Amino acid sequence: MSILGIIPARFASTRFPGKPLIDINGRAMILRVYDQALLSEVLHDIVVATDDDRIFNHVRNAGFHVVLTSESHNSGTERCLEALDKWESETGSGFDHVINIQGDEPFIHPEQIRKVASLLESGDAQIATLVKLINRHEEIFNPNVVKVVFDKFMDAIYFSRSPVPFLREVDEIQWINKKAHYKHIGIYGFKAGALRKACNLHHGILEKYESLEQLRWLEHGLQIKIDVTSEESIAIDTPDDLLKITNTA
Repeated sequence: MSILGIIPARFASTRFPGKPLIDINGRAMILRVYDQALLSEVLHDIVVATDDDRIFNHVRNAGFHVVLTSESHNSGTERCLEALDKWESETGSGFDHVINIQGDEPFIHPEQIRKVASLLESGDAQIATLVKLINRHEEIFNPNVVKVVFDKFMDAIYFSRSPVPFLREVDEIQWINKKAHYKHIGIYGFKAGALRKACNLHHGILEKYESLEQLRWLEHGLQIKIDVTSEESIAIDTPDDLLKITNTA
């Protein structure tokens, strides 16, 4: 089974314009993401999908693969589908699976990419993603930390910005001790057919309520397989987030 790793990278971020090209100890963030994807050693090819000539030229000049995509996409998932079609046409290759690797996580762990690839190659997963046990009390109640509930077969049941599950008989300050809450790690794997289907679904009511794209897929019956990672992810959403990685690079 062939897997294409796609790294979506937009220049026009509301909170941090141009962030794919920010310098992290002498190397642009988007190149650091590409470096980590290469280290996973499970991707048959990797391509950056961008809507901006500056990012396109920077990646190409570094000797990495890149395609120029539309500025009108509403999500990284839509950008991934266009990139898949363009890269297959450009290279003459066909890919069975796609892994959408976040372009703002310069230190994504290669093992996380391997876990998603393993889920896809198991044959059961239409869509695959990762979760991590929450170990900080404040994250349970932070609406920017997306919580995930999944069943005993490791299929996602629901994603929410609210603290789910709700531990009715437990004081909230004790919730963290029950090890019942998992947060979503934003890497996705798709069977190629499932990616096409996901991009052609009508928006669901749950997605509109929570502003979470993955709820559209669940609402339309797509299966999302889960694996648990122990590795933390660090996303760069604002200039202040660079402080998180000062001693990491």
